[in-house]
Amino acid sequence: MKNYFSSDFRLGVLGGGQLGRMLLSETQKYDIFTVILDGDKNAPCAQICNEFHHGSLMDFDTVYEFGKKVDVLTIEIEHVNIEALKKLAQEGLKIFPQPRILEIIQHKGRQKDFFAEHGIPTAPYSRFGSVEELRASDVASSFPFVWKSAQFGYDGTGVKVIRSEADLDGLPEVDCIAEEMIPFKNELAVIVSRNESGEIKTYPVVEMEFHPTANQVEYVICPARIDASVAEKAREIALRVADQFGIVGLLAVEMFQTEDDQILVNEVAPRTHNSGHYSIEASYTSQFEQHMRSILNMPLGDTDSKVAGIMVNLVGAEGFSGDVVYQGMEDILHIPGVTPHIYGKKQTRPFRKMGHVTIVNEDIAKAREIAAQVKSTIKVVAR
Repeated sequence: MKNYFSSDFRLGVLGGGQLGRMLLSETQKYDIFTVILDGDKNAPCAQICNEFHHGSLMDFDTVYEFGKKVDVLTIEIEHVNIEALKKLAQEGLKIFPQPRILEIIQHKGRQKDFFAEHGIPTAPYSRFGSVEELRASDVASSFPFVWKSAQFGYDGTGVKVIRSEADLDGLPEVDCIAEEMIPFKNELAVIVSRNESGEIKTYPVVEMEFHPTANQVEYVICPARIDASVAEKAREIALRVADQFGIVGLLAVEMFQTEDDQILVNEVAPRTHNSGHYSIEASYTSQFEQHMRSILNMPLGDTDSKVAGIMVNLVGAEGFSGDVVYQGMEDILHIPGVTPHIYGKKQTRPFRKMGHVTIVNEDIAKAREIAAQVKSTIKVVAR
């Protein structure tokens, strides 16, 4: 294994948000020199990485020149300039996940086509170049369905349930997909890790509870409260998706458990993911350490949980924008098994992800009760 530790090796990361910040806590344990590129000079990683570069992740020259400064390049967000990555890869730079995979995954239409072409179960869908094109199709009268922007959706944006033609009003005229709305029991996720040698592991299946209007994850519950046979099916499908991509790194596979216990893949993310944050406290190896191990071709860590874990997202409260204030922090710190993670974002706005709280407990039901208590206690407001 290459000497990554306390050496002149340079790990580059495209993106300096909260996922990068949590990755840095693992690279610092190993004394791996980490170089970050982000478009925000005040990004969460800016003050704590070894070297920070300010610039656009979508600009060819910026990404290309950044890549020339590092020995291995990875991402914490998939919306990056793919052409620059392809050129860097052609010149011999190791980039994980691979640019060809990022190119598919960063566009939801190409993602869905990949699932269909490789026999991966997913909801029926149609692709459109614009909302106007969608309106002119038969799909426009097949209510309800789910509209998704093909690119740049995040944290609940770029997704809308369409129940009438009026719901299409005001949507951006961009590449999009219309997806059949599937009745389901649960939304699940499985994180798969794979290194360059082909070693592959999955984390336990987690269950996700979403905010009813913001379409954001509120709670991630591990292990998912589902039948063991359904969990095994979910893990098998997640492994199949990762194998078909041939990915090196982490792949978060979001899925629906249908009313008849079928598993359908919703979408994937080629990076560390909100559904794996519980692993920092609850797992033997956190998803962030596992990502580092994967892309540097180290032996993969143990993905089992030490204890049941629940993650509660901390998002900006409605009606508040400006300098952030966290109310109720002292109250939640009195509760055993509760660990807050604050992402270093100085400005809050409604539904912006500002942090998360992990709750660990031997009893998953008790952990869920405490999670609700935490959710009702801590508030993210502004001065």
